[in-house]
Amino acid sequence: MDRLNAELVVVGAGPGGYAAAFYAADLGKKVVLVERDSRLGGVCLTQGCIPSKALIHATRLISEAEESATRGIVFERPTVDVGKLRSWKDSIIDKLSHGIKSLAESRGVQVVEGRGHFESSRALRVETEEGQRFIDFEDAILAVGSRPSIPKAWDLGNPRVMTSTEALEVDSIPERLLVIGGGYIGMELGTVYAALGSKVVVVEALPAILAGADPDLVRPVLRRARERFDELRLETKVKKLATKGKQIEVTSEHESEERSDLFDCVLIAVGRRPNSDDIGLENTDVELDDDGFIKVDEKQRTSDPNIYAIGDIAGGVLLAHKASKEARVAVESLLGETSVFEAVIPAVVFTDPEVAWCGLTEEDAKQQGIKVEVARFPWAASGRAVAVDHPDGLTKLVVEPETERILGMGIVGSGAGELIGEGVVLIEMGATARDLAESVHPHPTLSETLMECAEMFYGHATHAAARKRAKK
Repeated sequence: MDRLNAELVVVGAGPGGYAAAFYAADLGKKVVLVERDSRLGGVCLTQGCIPSKALIHATRLISEAEESATRGIVFERPTVDVGKLRSWKDSIIDKLSHGIKSLAESRGVQVVEGRGHFESSRALRVETEEGQRFIDFEDAILAVGSRPSIPKAWDLGNPRVMTSTEALEVDSIPERLLVIGGGYIGMELGTVYAALGSKVVVVEALPAILAGADPDLVRPVLRRARERFDELRLETKVKKLATKGKQIEVTSEHESEERSDLFDCVLIAVGRRPNSDDIGLENTDVELDDDGFIKVDEKQRTSDPNIYAIGDIAGGVLLAHKASKEARVAVESLLGETSVFEAVIPAVVFTDPEVAWCGLTEEDAKQQGIKVEVARFPWAASGRAVAVDHPDGLTKLVVEPETERILGMGIVGSGAGELIGEGVVLIEMGATARDLAESVHPHPTLSETLMECAEMFYGHATHAAARKRAKK
């Protein structure tokens, strides 16, 4: 029987898991990292963030080529070699995964490939291709992530019914594609397939897409989606899926009226569920909530004193960068440091245009009864945005009136995901709108919209008519 000993075992090598393993090793811990996939990086790298952003980048070139006609630059309709596109996407995953493996080796982190199963609060069994291995540990960090959720009634066992995992493989380009769910996954992948040539129909049960995002930021995305997609059906519920020949028959309901449509493929993007089943948690004192997520405190501690949990499995917002931050908190906590999870976590949706926000939203403030003032700067007033044909954006600040402290920032527009980092720093540092307004930004850039939005708060933005702020 092969038994290993480790001060720390990390189960799951995604952006939370490998970050925890590397940080603990940097601080002198003997670490074993367990991952069932032959590639390190987790769902984010192999089946989520990275492949989706690669495909979004690649297909955006098609949209940009079409839009260039208004500038007098006309291209022929591009042809898409699906096999080559898929190989290029996979090469990115392989390159980054090998990089993570090299970083593990350089830090002395031992990687064990296989599925982990807790035998107790101090022992892990790993099912490998060579047989069982056992790891005795002092502490464990669980970072096993989540997987796409698919209602049983829709799981036909038909490859034409996909989740994001299968959709990112890009095995083919369906002529007609139904996307069930207007959240960030559905909208991003719908955009990819629409650019590749599919006639995309998006069905969303709620009255709006991108639930949870600021309506001001969603409006430009909604306008563009109505242009790009064949149809966008809001307040519509899918009642039934059925195989019909080489297509999928979909029955949906809107305002009590049912209709049936045939699609070549259906993408189900209605959320994710935690990978907390069948990993032996019943042999520990770890507690789950009603949805199967592991209960943790502000130090990422579970109800079992030897086990911590981070990332998707710990619930909250399911974002890779949140997992990476929680990794540092968990490692510092098990080392006895006074570290807690208190961070501004930005959210980015890589639609066209991109949407990004951080801190308090205007809707959050209303729901929590927090008095705020809001400033908006339209990108139609930005020289850079107009010059690059992206004037439909918006930068928005949520400010505390008494202190003028920035509580939240939202951006919709080209490169919003790159710009939102400045908002995170401003909020983390407790900066005021005055701090931002007086910080010189380069011209002409989209980053200027942040500065001018702060100027709007004071009623004197150079490039836009601003309302006068009431005197305190």
